[in-house]
Amino acid sequence: MKYQLRKLNFWIVLGIDLLLLVAAHLLAYGIRFDGVIPPEQRANIFAVLGFLLPVKLVLFHLFGLYRGMWRYTSLTDLLNILKACAVAGFIILGGILLLNRFAGFSRAVFVLDALLTFLFIAGFRISLRLFWQKAFGLPFLQENVGKRQRRKRLLIIGAGDAAEKVMREINENKTLPYVVSGFLDDQSAKIGQRIHGIPVLGPIADLSEYVFKTKAQEVLIAIPSASRDQMQRIVELCRTCQVPFKTLPGMGELISDKVSIKTIRDVSYKDILGRPSVRLELDQIGEVLAGKTILVTGAGGSIGSELCRQIARFQPASLILMDISEENLYRIEMELLHEYGFRNYVAVLGKVQDKALLELLFAHYRPTVVFHAAAYKHVPMVERNPWEGVYNNIFASKRLMDVSVRYGVERFILISTDKAVRPTNVMGATKRMTEILMQGFCRQVNESGASTRFMAVRFGNVLGSSGSVIPLFRRQIELGGPVTVTHPDMTRYFMSIEEASQLILQAATMGEGGEIFILEMGTPVRIGQMARDLIRLCGKEPDTEIEIIYTGLRPGEKMYEELITEGEGIVSTGHEKIMVLRGNGACLEELQESLAKLKRFAATHDAEGIKAELGRVIPEYRSQTSESVLPRG
Repeated sequence: MKYQLRKLNFWIVLGIDLLLLVAAHLLAYGIRFDGVIPPEQRANIFAVLGFLLPVKLVLFHLFGLYRGMWRYTSLTDLLNILKACAVAGFIILGGILLLNRFAGFSRAVFVLDALLTFLFIAGFRISLRLFWQKAFGLPFLQENVGKRQRRKRLLIIGAGDAAEKVMREINENKTLPYVVSGFLDDQSAKIGQRIHGIPVLGPIADLSEYVFKTKAQEVLIAIPSASRDQMQRIVELCRTCQVPFKTLPGMGELISDKVSIKTIRDVSYKDILGRPSVRLELDQIGEVLAGKTILVTGAGGSIGSELCRQIARFQPASLILMDISEENLYRIEMELLHEYGFRNYVAVLGKVQDKALLELLFAHYRPTVVFHAAAYKHVPMVERNPWEGVYNNIFASKRLMDVSVRYGVERFILISTDKAVRPTNVMGATKRMTEILMQGFCRQVNESGASTRFMAVRFGNVLGSSGSVIPLFRRQIELGGPVTVTHPDMTRYFMSIEEASQLILQAATMGEGGEIFILEMGTPVRIGQMARDLIRLCGKEPDTEIEIIYTGLRPGEKMYEELITEGEGIVSTGHEKIMVLRGNGACLEELQESLAKLKRFAATHDAEGIKAELGRVIPEYRSQTSESVLPRG
């Protein structure tokens, strides 16, 4: 109760309840006497109110009417109101009967008073819920009151909207194997209140105490907006309690704002990373994508597939999925069809290097927007097979840009990487070469008057991508270790796949031509610390249960990644997470000789020739000594 007395809302609701109780009593007299209250009854009104009001307010408190969160009024709350009104009616009738055996009083008035009190107080609570949730017309009073067997006792961390939606779904769905035993929240104003009849027990710091008291068998973290520090603290508390714990997806994953018990999953590293949610200008993105034909290359990859999922939200006229991997292409095709209900897609199995295929595809479908995500991205693999990096990252991209110009594509978005900045490996150098080609095509377009807008989006590592260390670390932990880290001081920038894809879509709306957009990557993460966090997430202790060993840098790897080359001019945009580099780029004719040499070196699998030529085009490229899989001589 002490928490309630500190809140202004409590006193406002209490005051309104007093007015409603007085109004109910007066209306009861008006109904009983047909609107004309006899003079002798008027004195009775004031005599009874002094007794009636305190009795009802005390009973309202005892039945928990002031501990609930009124925006979540449920059938449980309405039943409590009915019980309080019924008990109050019996007490008042009994009191008057004992005092004067109803001499001069009308019994009907007090029966009407009890009924009107219930209607007024219940109507007020329902109105609050309708106001807060804008739920007019929704069946919000449907609530499952039946009991289910073999349910886990669930303790929910968080007492906000997400927690309420999960609680409501558990109540309404008989098949869910959960019963909520309580909520925890750090906001003192919520402690002591109830959501659908279940109490907010106390602060999150007391998790272990409430796990013991409620005999909770599982913990659900229902704070989608939790910061990195908050999530780390909560995860550590959950681990010390030695009960299973899961979480709701972060705001970046809840792109359709669908919070559901079906979305709960194990806590992952991206929850610990704690990237803030992305602000998207949906109207602008819709103008670029809605009703258009969109081509995504590398559509089965980590970034490409997430782009497809998010593009589908904007109802394009057609979404062309292109990928060389049959398995990956089939996976995203089935996901769009069965999970998103999106049918306006075409799955194209093939290489971007296939000139004839590109010609047929563009001639038939006439894509309006192209997202080019197809590339070889694994640094050591491309370092040992540099000719494939040249073919796939440079010449396939050039071929796609050329056909995009000829068929009048409106926007071409190249997905680049932070490894293109001062590259020390072939993969980064080929991606930097592709950026230079993109700006060269932009310059050619401007000179010829063509309409295609070229732009690139450069960012760091994404969690869970095909080249990410996270899947490797998890597999090593499953096998009992050791976890292999290249160097204790190695750092990388990280963001989630969902965040990267959302920002790519946002950047696509901003480009006028030739820009390299850079996504704000936050603070770099030490890979060694990441390994330790993952080991703890898996319920193990680093160094004791799971060993960490350092193996040294791999071919082509840098200790630290960068997003900007020295001398590049960076400019802020209207979006807090997107910056831009502008430049005219080289003339395509000036690059022809180098492209011809690269093609010749790639055809003869000449790794040293490829690296030397890339160094002439990209002065900041510093090749590290390494052997290809086909050493010469």
